[in-house]
Amino acid sequence: MTSWTSWPSREALSRVGRSPARLGFGRGVRVILAGAAVWGVAAKGGLGAWATLGAVAGVLAGFVAVWGYFRTTLRHLLWPSVGLMILLMGGGVVAHAAGGDVASRILWCACTVLAVQRLPLAAAAPIAAVSMAGFGLLSGGSNWLVTTLTGLGLVLGGYTMRLDAEARGTTHRLLEQERAARAAEAESATLAERARIAREIHDVLAHSLSAQTVHLEATRLLIERGADRELVLERVTAARRMAREGLAETRQALSALRGDMAPVEEFLRELVAQEGARLEVQGEPRGLPPEAGLAVRRVAQEAMTNVRKHAPGAAVTLRLEYRPEEVELEFRDFGGKTPVDNSLGASGAGYGLRGMRERAELLGGALDAGPAEEGFVVRLRVPA
Repeated sequence: MTSWTSWPSREALSRVGRSPARLGFGRGVRVILAGAAVWGVAAKGGLGAWATLGAVAGVLAGFVAVWGYFRTTLRHLLWPSVGLMILLMGGGVVAHAAGGDVASRILWCACTVLAVQRLPLAAAAPIAAVSMAGFGLLSGGSNWLVTTLTGLGLVLGGYTMRLDAEARGTTHRLLEQERAARAAEAESATLAERARIAREIHDVLAHSLSAQTVHLEATRLLIERGADRELVLERVTAARRMAREGLAETRQALSALRGDMAPVEEFLRELVAQEGARLEVQGEPRGLPPEAGLAVRRVAQEAMTNVRKHAPGAAVTLRLEYRPEEVELEFRDFGGKTPVDNSLGASGAGYGLRGMRERAELLGGALDAGPAEEGFVVRLRVPA
């Protein structure tokens, strides 16, 4: 029942998706029909100037009504559309009464096709039936078989045009949906890339600047306490070293964003060599995906920064294990040997563990961190 009361889609009723050739063909048909109607009036002969002018005006009025019908059906306005159809059929009656049989036939046939093509079928059926009845009466019933076949042909032609328009409208909607999906996918990829860049900037700056802040804050405290010049220079040198390392890490982050990174093991060996830590590698080494390798690097850096801040002088061990479908990094410290100055506790960003955990979860992995029997343990697992 729904198909009888439903309208063709607006895409089907509009000109969207029609080729220029098809649009030109439709205009050509309308011009031919208008010419045939005018010729049918002029061929009668014996008409006065005013009668001829009235007939031509009637033909033009009919085309204006058709234009309005196209607009009302496009907006799915049922009663205005039906009213215009009744007006056109009435124009056929007037044309027949005035002796314009050609014009009346054109109007009634056009009403049949346009009603079936653009109206809900429940409204189109009675309009088509009345139009074909008028066409049959005009024929005088002399050849009812030809009249019936003509009516069926017009209905079939209008319904075929309706199905063709619906197919075109469906194709247009699917194309628009595909374009919207591609645009959403591109926007999602852009946002993901922005988030990735933001994480890299945060991780690099948080690691470098927080370490520099620790050293600079310690320098300030040493100066306030009147410490030896050598101790102050040692802290300044350490801060300068951290600045250089931060610059190098920034370059590494840019290389990582371009997908150009050194192997993870090489990076970890350089890290433990700088900090006097120990590295153990288990399993068969292999190349890691860029995101997984970057997560291992950043977690190792952040964990090392936390050791500097909270457990200076602690012995540190890193274990990198290659598993069939993932890689695990275990970072363990065994407690600091130097008392921690609580006045430096506010120098860090405070987002280290949370940032590391978010990075792991985004990759489908996990990060566990907490105190051990002696010291602190950070364990990262990511698919690789």
